[in-house]
Amino acid sequence: MSKGNKKYFIIDFDSTFTQVEALDILGEISLKDSPERASRLQQIKDITDKGMNGSFSFRESLEQRISILNAHKNHLPKLVEELKKVVSTSFKRNADFFEKYADRIYIISNGFKDFIVPIVGDYYIKPENVCANEFEFDTDGNIIGFDKENVLSSNNGKVEQLKSLELKGDIYVIGDGYTDYEIKAAGLANKFYAFTENVERANVTENADHITPSFDEFLYLNKLNTAISYPKNRINVLLLESVHSKAIENLKKEGYNVEVYPAGLDEDELVKKIKNVSILGIRSKTQVTKRVLDNANRLISIGAFCIGTNQIDLEACLEKGVAVFNAPFSNTRSVVEMAISEIILLLRQLSDRSAKMHEGIWDKSAKGSFEIRGKKLGIIGYGNIGAQLSVLAESIGLQVLYFDIEEKLALGNATKCESLEELLSESDIISLHVDGRKENANIIGEKEFKQMKDGVIFLNLSRGHVVDIDALKNNILNSKIAGAGIDVFPEEPKSNDDEFVSPLRGLPNVLLTPHIGGSTLEAQENIATFVPNKIMEYINTGSTTNSVNFPNLQLPTLQNAHRLIHIHLNMPGILAKINQVLADHQINIVGQYLKTNEVIGYVITDIDKEYDKDVIKALRSIEHTIKFRVLY
Repeated sequence: MSKGNKKYFIIDFDSTFTQVEALDILGEISLKDSPERASRLQQIKDITDKGMNGSFSFRESLEQRISILNAHKNHLPKLVEELKKVVSTSFKRNADFFEKYADRIYIISNGFKDFIVPIVGDYYIKPENVCANEFEFDTDGNIIGFDKENVLSSNNGKVEQLKSLELKGDIYVIGDGYTDYEIKAAGLANKFYAFTENVERANVTENADHITPSFDEFLYLNKLNTAISYPKNRINVLLLESVHSKAIENLKKEGYNVEVYPAGLDEDELVKKIKNVSILGIRSKTQVTKRVLDNANRLISIGAFCIGTNQIDLEACLEKGVAVFNAPFSNTRSVVEMAISEIILLLRQLSDRSAKMHEGIWDKSAKGSFEIRGKKLGIIGYGNIGAQLSVLAESIGLQVLYFDIEEKLALGNATKCESLEELLSESDIISLHVDGRKENANIIGEKEFKQMKDGVIFLNLSRGHVVDIDALKNNILNSKIAGAGIDVFPEEPKSNDDEFVSPLRGLPNVLLTPHIGGSTLEAQENIATFVPNKIMEYINTGSTTNSVNFPNLQLPTLQNAHRLIHIHLNMPGILAKINQVLADHQINIVGQYLKTNEVIGYVITDIDKEYDKDVIKALRSIEHTIKFRVLY
């Protein structure tokens, strides 16, 4: 921007200020009861797109859309109500900018003042700074046309409108359509920013001075005030292992730059990929090692889109100041339902009987087939999944025993066993629901199988490394195990294209599933909402609630202040040093929050808006600082 020149901001309305084309929404309202609703709405959309990409006469586009709409003045309040819900996300979070520069912001739109003024007025933009068309109504209030004398109803109307304003200074245009680019092409603007948060048009972006995936990016590039200290599209997200599309949608909606990869990555591959990644999303296959983390120079957070986190080096994450979040409850019900179904299938040998039927063998017999009622179910690990399994199992007639190394309250009529051996020796069915800690490796081996009843049903839907697979195979072959359901394995394929190799293949009355205990659409969608929300909350507010490795802090909403996050090694005196730096720079502390664990200290400090930039450098320089960032 030129020094000393007044700066003006020209902003488009449809698909820029709002996420949608307003006439499309008006059509949904006005054509609600029309039998031709679907076809007419598609016509409106097609005409809009042709007008916006410059391949269709704008006036002709406007006339055709209005004739199709069949709209009335009474539809406009509902339209305004709906449009207020879909103001672009990055505009909403930068309301301070609109308040500060209200006198220099103009909305120049081929839309209509009738609905634009009420929307932008909430963001301090004055009615006189809104340049747009106006509807014409008949005596009954039907919308029959528009003011054809208005330059914005004609081709090249935005150019003529801006000329008439005679603005003296630097002019910056933000929009998504070809008509916005025409302002720059006419020599009336310093730069044209193609706004792609809501829609991206190739013939617009290829002519832009800058592509602006969010309003934050525009503010960042022009060193203007913004609600956050970084543009969100500069946060790079890498999602592996076919994470649910809802997570991709949520993170993109936040303004992040999201890359998706369908399979897991090995250490060498991840080392190459991780360099500029801010957020990493994985499931159970990808191992996040210290070497990976040593090559992650921008990593803020890791999301485990599953329950377990044993695939992540949590201690190394702490040392790097990387917060880890998982989904401890989101797929609990799915795993429990699968366990119940497998118990019934195995007790009735339904899988093997079905296979015989497909081979043409009719084997009608009750041999080896049992009811579930009255059997003793032994649950090893009485956490979220084990406890819910306990409740459902009891409701269908099972007697529940459980064993956990931690003290856990029994639910319903479940009975706690004092030792693992006690549970193994008394149970007719055994289901494993332990976590992935290293100490749990091979907790069920040859010795434990010998302690079980003959003909026991055995399930492992927890972690692959907790069962000695060769010992399990031997005890299936000698009929100690009458049936087994195994969903997790010590070694699993990285993708669906790789072969599954296991000693358990081909064994009788054995259900083998590809680690899908939590893989229901409901569970994956829950996880895809829960994990990104926790990560976004951490990035936006500093809250670490439900973090697996960070001290948990739930923070209040920040008002009229900057929030400073300081992560450091848990050493004496660092909080005092932080406060001394602030005192030396005459910074007033509005609020301060501290929590520690055995490795790190996590300090959140809210300070007055006005502060010396040197204070940031001083805080970064405090000895034992791991990571420091300014949120607002």
